[in-house]
Amino acid sequence: MSTTVPPVRDASTVPRTDVPVTVPPTGAVWPAAEFTERLRAVTAARYHDRHPFNLRMHRGELTPAELRRWIAARFHYQRHIPVKDALILAGLDRPEQRRLWLRRIRDHDGTGDGGPGSEGGIERWLRLGEAAGLGREELWDASRVPPGVRFAVEAYVTFCRLRPTLDAVAASLTELSAPDLMRTRIAAFERHYPWIDPAGLAYFRTRVTQGARDGEEALALVLATARTRAQQERAVAALTFKCEVLWALLDAVDGSTS
Repeated sequence: MSTTVPPVRDASTVPRTDVPVTVPPTGAVWPAAEFTERLRAVTAARYHDRHPFNLRMHRGELTPAELRRWIAARFHYQRHIPVKDALILAGLDRPEQRRLWLRRIRDHDGTGDGGPGSEGGIERWLRLGEAAGLGREELWDASRVPPGVRFAVEAYVTFCRLRPTLDAVAASLTELSAPDLMRTRIAAFERHYPWIDPAGLAYFRTRVTQGARDGEEALALVLATARTRAQQERAVAALTFKCEVLWALLDAVDGSTS
């Protein structure tokens, strides 16, 4: 699916965050096809589906305690997705752009109107936690989350707050790889973790289609906005940073004994 959208404002005067983003020397602008290939190559090489913890999860090797620890830690990330999306929303110039990003916030926060799908992704993740034996208040209690997870999530939110909007949108392009990961995860949970109620997997099922849509829309936005080589290289660096955030989050979960 291809979505045509106008470019976002490139707020180059926004102060840089202290989160390191290395940008190589600039040159000629990459054609759209090459730029797209370079972005996809980042997730192909660095996406967290290859992390040892995820590999063990998908092979069915996690203990119930390890799986619960991951669910709780990942919820800390999930609950901040609407926060970073609100920060991106504030930097978008056009109504059509803001409508696209506002839908993302509704997808995660829900609508609260009691209609179909009104619960949103955060509620679905809470139900996953309950299916695994975790209480809601336990999930909301950030003090239970490993410090490394809190640090990684805060780094990502800070990045979206302080970097130009283009960079923040580009960082979200990990969604390009999310649908395949969700399919793998659904199959792994159904096969290896039957003690979790299948109804608790609703978040993963929903994100197969939502993630594909969101990734293509964000990619179109980045392609329309990054008009110079420097902007393109910044976008690649931002996506690399996001992959490192997700990897660091799993490092923290894998190394935690709490």
